[in-house]
Amino acid sequence: MREDLYDKTSPTDIEAYGKKMIGKTMRQIYKSRIDKELIHDKQEGYLSSHEDKNYKGGIGNLIEECWFGYAANSDAQADFSDAGVELKVTPYMKTSHGFRAKERLVLTMINYMEIVKERDFEHSHLWEKAQLILLVWYLHAKGISDMDSTVDFVQLFTPPPEDLAIIRSDYQKIITKIKAGKAHELSEGDTLYLGACTKSSNSKVRRQQPFSDTEAKPRAFSFKNSYMTYILLHYIMPGKQTYEPIVKEGQHIANFERYVTDRIARYRGASISNLAAHFQIASHAKNIPAMLAFRILGVTGNNCEEFEKAGIAVKTIRIQRNGRIRENMSFPSINYRELAKENWEDCTFGNYLRNTRFFFVIYHEDSDGEYRLQGGLFWNMPAKDLEGDVRAVWQETHDIISRGQLSLTCSRNGTIINNLPKKANHPISHVRPHARTRDDTSPLPEGTHIHIGKGVAWSNPDAYTKHCFWLNNNYILRQIKQAGN
Repeated sequence: MREDLYDKTSPTDIEAYGKKMIGKTMRQIYKSRIDKELIHDKQEGYLSSHEDKNYKGGIGNLIEECWFGYAANSDAQADFSDAGVELKVTPYMKTSHGFRAKERLVLTMINYMEIVKERDFEHSHLWEKAQLILLVWYLHAKGISDMDSTVDFVQLFTPPPEDLAIIRSDYQKIITKIKAGKAHELSEGDTLYLGACTKSSNSKVRRQQPFSDTEAKPRAFSFKNSYMTYILLHYIMPGKQTYEPIVKEGQHIANFERYVTDRIARYRGASISNLAAHFQIASHAKNIPAMLAFRILGVTGNNCEEFEKAGIAVKTIRIQRNGRIRENMSFPSINYRELAKENWEDCTFGNYLRNTRFFFVIYHEDSDGEYRLQGGLFWNMPAKDLEGDVRAVWQETHDIISRGQLSLTCSRNGTIINNLPKKANHPISHVRPHARTRDDTSPLPEGTHIHIGKGVAWSNPDAYTKHCFWLNNNYILRQIKQAGN
């Protein structure tokens, strides 16, 4: 019956048929197809199983079976093989800052043993899956079953040439690491648009890799959450804000990151005041060091298209004349109640460091107290550091908060001391306040409270001053030095 619904050899006909879903809920799609015999192996519990949050791909499978009329499968070929079209169903969310993709888009599993035999990107299994995708977007709303979510957008998508250059480079970075026997060190932070995300229901599962005896976590190629958000806002939704690109139309570059750092290096040694005058920026402007980096890169705003797509976090690093970085690197405040519910494999802080690539804009203080541009550095946290000290700090913090073991004592000089991980005890990260005042607090998990020691004045034992995870300044300095900056 599928042949009567659409031409399975025509991408545009498949898209046109898919667009007829727009405005329908998943439940409506299911119910409208029961009597048309488009559901394979129909059985009791079909609906409940597909809306189960633990059933990965349930909504996608439902659309495959109930709308397009073919059985969900994990075949290596594209879903619509005769048309070369891959179907991907993906959720998006509405936040206080607007719309964003809810998650990364998984493209295909990485077979470590086979992928090293592929000739190049253009002949890869990944490109077979990613070169023409029918994206079906539905709005995920908190408290509402995805079965009651509506299909809002259906559109064919091919990565545009300017994105494809970076995706190809990302693919090569991943392959290079596998060929070097370092599949176990892969991280989503290694790359910009295309990631190698972990993909297993059991975090203990490992896979053989060809050039090392160390087994690696199962991973899949995926478009990162930040890239999917950009696709949604700039290729799918109409009338959204655009960002100026670093690489202008008609430019062809071999390596994006090298291109960026080389452009920054042209101004090495220039002071902030001289750069501000050159680019006509008020010297008192907020975050002027980062603004200057974008001006050097030919971007007039305070963000650029490539960084937005890749979710790159720009951080200004000031190295004092004594060779030290004065400030530790902070992250968003900890939500104590959410922290208590998390596990390390899928926690807010760990995921941020796993998935984020940073761009450090580095300035060095001269003998006259002026900060001069030293260079730029793309960086992501090495897996051994993340799984070592950072994990230990997170776990210790999690256990203290979730078990209701947070305690406050009073030192001899009257300072209030907590029992959260301290910088003195950890070489990479620690936890300390991230609040305007002591009274800027966040609630603790229900059923827990602060253990208040003798001499400590604390009004509400059910809430504590906002804290966050920090990366130690001396750790960041070591990373910069190891990179040759």
